[in-house]
Amino acid sequence: MSRYRLQPTPAQERVLLEHCGHARFVWNLAVEQHAHRKPGRKGAPGFAEQCRQLTQARAEFAWLRAGSIVVQQQALKGFAQAMADFFGKTHRRPTWRKRGRGEGLRVVAVEAGDVRRLSRKVGEVRIPKVGWVRLRWSRAVPEGVKSYRVTRDRAGRWHVTFAAVPEPVPAPDTGEVVGVDRGIAVSAALSTGELLKAPGLRDTEKARLLRLPRRLARAQRGSSRRAKVKAAIARLKARETDRSKDWVEKTSTSLARRFEVIAVEDLKIAGTTRSARGTVEAPGRNVGQEAGLNRGVLAAGWGRLVERLEHKAPGRIRKIDPRLTSQTCNARGHRAAESRQSQSRFRCLACGHQDNADASAARNIRDTAAGHAVAARGGSPLGGPVNREPQHDRLLVG
Repeated sequence: MSRYRLQPTPAQERVLLEHCGHARFVWNLAVEQHAHRKPGRKGAPGFAEQCRQLTQARAEFAWLRAGSIVVQQQALKGFAQAMADFFGKTHRRPTWRKRGRGEGLRVVAVEAGDVRRLSRKVGEVRIPKVGWVRLRWSRAVPEGVKSYRVTRDRAGRWHVTFAAVPEPVPAPDTGEVVGVDRGIAVSAALSTGELLKAPGLRDTEKARLLRLPRRLARAQRGSSRRAKVKAAIARLKARETDRSKDWVEKTSTSLARRFEVIAVEDLKIAGTTRSARGTVEAPGRNVGQEAGLNRGVLAAGWGRLVERLEHKAPGRIRKIDPRLTSQTCNARGHRAAESRQSQSRFRCLACGHQDNADASAARNIRDTAAGHAVAARGGSPLGGPVNREPQHDRLLVG
């Protein structure tokens, strides 16, 4: 996806919000139809039948007819795809959409003249029943795009996203392998010794983000003051997300350009960030600490970094078993939990080798992926059975 910032006028923004409202209305009707489906009843209507029902509804209601048929039909198309993903057990069941959350619309049958460049940093895109809307030309629009999606985030910003498969980053053809260890204090530690940290909010911004929810709790529901506070909170969170995404994009591009093979830990992030709250019968333990850890994992962008690496360097990503990589000495291979003395310090109990703990784990990941570890003899370098080769010196003894 190639996303660009839209700059609609106030009049255009009103029409875009109407389009979003129509798409949300059609989507929620489809959700309601499927909610009434039960065993023994007639099945819920499919996409073709829902399009016929939409035509009848547009003929009856002028406010719905005033909207774009393309936007409304694409909302039904998106719901049909969401249901297919649900039955395919790859996604959850689609639910109701609320105003202000996930606002957006999709346009198909895009022609070459529907996107044009005006100057070095300004372009335009044609949106049905809205006209030409300006966008920030931050990079070239992919050629041959057939559809795009217009979205509005909670901070009130509009974006247009063109669906296109980008070309992968070419490999450097040097044979160099890098190991990447992901953490909280250090977002990504490389086997080269580089320690990378995903940027977040500054201290002043964090303090403001702590004050705003308390101000929101004192504001009266439905008041303009409450709306302003919610917008301020949304802008801060959007700023934090933008910085994290920008760091992931730049880091993944740099790794794909510099190294031929990139080794990462095979982490189960969904299980790692699962809530520890528990139930009434079996309440969780250390819920506050677990919640803080979950926030740290998500802020570090563990999953997004590997996802973008797989997009930019397909076939060059190696996922390594993460067990005991932070407790193994990269110099001698001795393994002990006590060797990792702190979050950042590693000192081997056997040989006294000292290193940054995260960088040492990254080197172990690199060596395992490159085949330099004990795994070359047939077993796992992190434990388990090993098919040992004959020890010639011992055979000669006696």
